[in-house]
Amino acid sequence: MTLRRRVPPARAIALDDGALELRVEIGTDGVARLARLAAAPGDGAPGGRPGWAEVEPTGVATGLPLLDVVTTGSGRARTGRRYVESATGGRMRYLDHEQREDGPWWELRVLLEDPETSLRAECSYRVLAGGGTVRATTRLSNAGRTTVSVESVTSFVASGIEGPAGALGEVDLWWAENDWLGEGRWQHRLFRDALPDLNRGVHGGDSRAMFGLTSEGSWSSGGFLPMGAAVNRRTGHAWLWQIEHNGAWHWQVGEHSSTGGEHAGRQARADRAPRGYVALLGPTDAEHHWRLVLEPGESFETVPAAVALSGDGLEGAVARLTRYRRVARRAHPEHERLPVIFNDYMNTLMGEPTTDRLLPLVSAASSVGAEVFCIDSGWYAELGQSWWETVGAWRPSASRFPNGIVEVLDAIRAHGMVPGLWLEPEVVGARSAVASSLPEEAFFVRSGERVIEQGRYHLDLRHPAARRHLDGVVDFLVADLGVGYLKLDYNLDVGPGTDAGGVSEGVGLLGHNRALLDWLDAILDRYPGLVIENCASGAMRADFAMLSRLQLQSTSDQQDFLRYAPISVAAPMAITPEQAANWAYPQPEWSDDEITFALCNALLGRVHLSGHLDKMSGSQLALVAAALEVYKRIRPALSRAVPFWPLGLPRWTDAWLALGMRAREATYVLAWRRGHLAGGWPPDERTSPERMVLPVPHLRNADVASELLYPVLDGAAVRWCHVLGELTVELSRVPLACLVELRPR
Repeated sequence: MTLRRRVPPARAIALDDGALELRVEIGTDGVARLARLAAAPGDGAPGGRPGWAEVEPTGVATGLPLLDVVTTGSGRARTGRRYVESATGGRMRYLDHEQREDGPWWELRVLLEDPETSLRAECSYRVLAGGGTVRATTRLSNAGRTTVSVESVTSFVASGIEGPAGALGEVDLWWAENDWLGEGRWQHRLFRDALPDLNRGVHGGDSRAMFGLTSEGSWSSGGFLPMGAAVNRRTGHAWLWQIEHNGAWHWQVGEHSSTGGEHAGRQARADRAPRGYVALLGPTDAEHHWRLVLEPGESFETVPAAVALSGDGLEGAVARLTRYRRVARRAHPEHERLPVIFNDYMNTLMGEPTTDRLLPLVSAASSVGAEVFCIDSGWYAELGQSWWETVGAWRPSASRFPNGIVEVLDAIRAHGMVPGLWLEPEVVGARSAVASSLPEEAFFVRSGERVIEQGRYHLDLRHPAARRHLDGVVDFLVADLGVGYLKLDYNLDVGPGTDAGGVSEGVGLLGHNRALLDWLDAILDRYPGLVIENCASGAMRADFAMLSRLQLQSTSDQQDFLRYAPISVAAPMAITPEQAANWAYPQPEWSDDEITFALCNALLGRVHLSGHLDKMSGSQLALVAAALEVYKRIRPALSRAVPFWPLGLPRWTDAWLALGMRAREATYVLAWRRGHLAGGWPPDERTSPERMVLPVPHLRNADVASELLYPVLDGAAVRWCHVLGELTVELSRVPLACLVELRPR
């Protein structure tokens, strides 16, 4: 944006498209504040066309400044750990703004400047037309003559999470714990339990407290998903946010005076009801060893963050964020096709593929309807060799494939399937020849020493030699071997990053993260038909920065099909259904109920089939084939559906679980009855009823036909009550699961 002129203060820019209200006000003090951000009254359906308009300012300085930026030379105006109280952010003054239309987006960019340091900030708000979602970034530029050391800068900060006419005592805070094998465990807590009312009227000032989550290191979701929510349980107003970054991040919520500005006065601040704020950031100095030195003329842009707002509770916000994800990601035909993928790893070959082991699996996978066959880890390691510490060259093993791996790839193609291979591109084993053939600068280093983690080095994709090496690997696999599917894994968390190039570790890690995204974009530009799956020890890097580019996301490494069920149920909170690759690994020694339960885990996402199909009986293979036939029938609807949860988001030990998908053609409901799980089941939940009522409120009073799609076994029955909008599911045995279709007559 080119600065045109300084404009008078006291003005306002607003948007109201029937789904979202956003209002930026510039007060008489010159501070630009996000005075209002809320779901529009009535929570209008997507499809409207927004437009920015200048409106009369209210004259009341409400809301927070548009950004918070902590600089070493200025620090915070008030000591604490809150990212709403920086001295530099409070000094920023409005210079100009610009608005434009960009396809389905309307963008507002507001330019600010700190008169003391000449640090400029451009705050961008991209609103999806009629979608109820805003995407925000901040660009800092040093327009002065001296360096500025930046310790943090918000991608997005705003107040009002309690909703219009709401109070903080009515708000629930939501977040998701995301451990290896236990992904997507959503938790909630009352705002006032996390941040008690301290009687601001007595103290005359805001609390110093905040409630926040931080992801450290190179796994963006290694402890928590980069998401959160605030829901007013009385009014239904909900904020749902995601930080769109494949590395370190931090978010926090807290409260502040509803009358802003240092001159508002102690009594004025104390008399006004507090408002809740949310601040969303990428890496910071305090949390991630990120300190950026901006030389004169240099600039920096934050990682993006998106916020979906709804007046229809958390599920309404999830629906809006799901639609946003579909618009904001890279277009790819995979999102419409949803082919069935067989992968040889989980509970099957477990990283020990050979020609003799694979060929029977290829035939069996084809016979039940698989459309992609991916050879997972181990294909590059010689028999008897430790493949973990020798990765990096990515050439097929001669001992595993005596006639070459092409023999297996050709067999996959001959059975009508697309061949795929597993790859972990960012690591090089300490015993690999690549570790010595690449320059030292192509690896992560700290204090002059190469970083090693679990016998592996980490490539730094900022360096051209590292990128050239990986480009050569991909060209060999795709162009020479004809692989059409790549599963990209990432099994290391290498800590705060790299200080190569004389930068802080966090700056180095962010640089690599962004270089990785550029590399992925370039691969897909070069091979537009290639399908790439994102995996990191299951889902330890399940973020929208990756998912906006890659076509699938592994949801877990969990090998227990009973414990996989809650992971499958929660996955659509973070991943669109057509990208959520859920494992289904039926085994020949299992009962029919166990086989169908495991298959149901994948039927409302992407089917990641595995298991020893080559050893199954004809009747068992028929159960697998029937599940895939049903899946292929419903998958066109899944690519447009939005999720809902008839029993709420799952707890890890729930005896009954349910997930729904709401599409234009029909509504699909999956129900699981797990019963008692050994180890960790509360005593009063060791038994579960045979019958469960599942509310489907959007179909209340609708004339729909209910059909049990899968499995067609005795012991499962369903009944629909249109007056109440309730589906009653009866599962007479444990474990048992079923998929139900509710279709308008």
